[in-house]
Amino acid sequence: MNASTETRPTLFGIPTEAYLSADYAKAEQDRLWRKVWQVACRVEELEKVGDFVTYDILDDSIIVVRTDEQTISAYHNVCSHRGRRLTAGCGHAKGFKCGFHGWTWGIDGQNLGVVRKSGYGEGLSADDIRLKDVWVGTWGGWVFINMDPDCQPLLDWLGEVAPLLNPFEMEKMRYNWRQWLHFPCNWKVAIEAFNEGYHVLGTHPQIAVYSDKPTWSRALGPHGNFGSVAREGVGGATAGAAGAPDMRIGLAVSLTQIWEEVKATTTEAMVKIAQNLVNELPEGTPAHEVHMHFMKRVIEDDAKRGVFWPKIDPKHAQEAGTDVHVFPNTVIIFGPTFALCYRARPDGFNPDSCVFEVYTLERFPEGQEPKPENLHKPEQTLEHWPKVLLQDFSNMGEVQRGMKSMAFGMARPHPIEEEAVVNFHRVLAGYMGSGGPVEL
Repeated sequence: MNASTETRPTLFGIPTEAYLSADYAKAEQDRLWRKVWQVACRVEELEKVGDFVTYDILDDSIIVVRTDEQTISAYHNVCSHRGRRLTAGCGHAKGFKCGFHGWTWGIDGQNLGVVRKSGYGEGLSADDIRLKDVWVGTWGGWVFINMDPDCQPLLDWLGEVAPLLNPFEMEKMRYNWRQWLHFPCNWKVAIEAFNEGYHVLGTHPQIAVYSDKPTWSRALGPHGNFGSVAREGVGGATAGAAGAPDMRIGLAVSLTQIWEEVKATTTEAMVKIAQNLVNELPEGTPAHEVHMHFMKRVIEDDAKRGVFWPKIDPKHAQEAGTDVHVFPNTVIIFGPTFALCYRARPDGFNPDSCVFEVYTLERFPEGQEPKPENLHKPEQTLEHWPKVLLQDFSNMGEVQRGMKSMAFGMARPHPIEEEAVVNFHRVLAGYMGSGGPVEL
């Protein structure tokens, strides 16, 4: 095909309003956050009846609580008397008591006591003073909430994401480590940085040691998905070995490096087996045979220690990619026994600041699951954060500042490798009524 007949990809630009406008940031509360399903916590945080997590998003605060062995409920975290919030953080409670005037509620949301209620006469009905319900749903081990009383069911909202990730059985994974910090950038700048693989060569050159092959990117309804064009391995760090002249060495180098520099997207057990491949397979073993042997060994060794892999069709694993963006603010980098996850939230109504959380999930032998706290780690140093994440973090504030330049008119996402980013803004604009992609 000569140049004159080549098909030109459709190019889109993304205006800076969604990142920089204070009015836009304020409008997000009513138009976006009060309308969408969003991750509040993990089911494992609500293990016992009475366990609760407080989820804050701008002016709204939600109590998510286990009300019985089978049920998780969610309520607006506000006293119906004078508006005081009832909970903060997480914990265990038999009920909720307002610290201002002492009104109390059961974990089922029903009001249990009003101090000197007789003074109100017949003016308070049970419905008036019960905690106001919020829609809640679970999938993949996550607890989602939605403040819109007319919202669609969670599984309808997830659409293509659920069948894509269901085979990985993420509900059987548990927290390995959890940390958070503030970034000097808009929440969208932060979450987009993990919604594409186009940045790897520029930000993480050490990861692209064997190949600089491009990534593919696509929309999944309102959500997004990307992966390696090589479509090799079982997700996570195994994709980094694509193009290695000796896959035995490639897997060992890739997994060792990722474990040392990310502490995620692989496991210690996988790293140890990868490092021994040169002793188990002869030089010249075809790459696909190395992958098959590696997977067999890992599955067998994991089973011996009580970690059982999900039954995933190899073709599905290869086609699923490595990363899903669940609109609006959660990213999941996934594999058969592990996941690296991000959540970004606005830091008040300041468009130049956000709260960014990082956590890893892993399958553990029953009874050996850790219960890590969500640690605040504001120091961006190797003592507190893995190297690869620090490389990503270094872009955040610089992007936010750079977009304010008089020389910068709009972002220009790669039409192939950043389609998920374009789709993100297309869906966002549907809620906000402005700031969407424009065809160039």
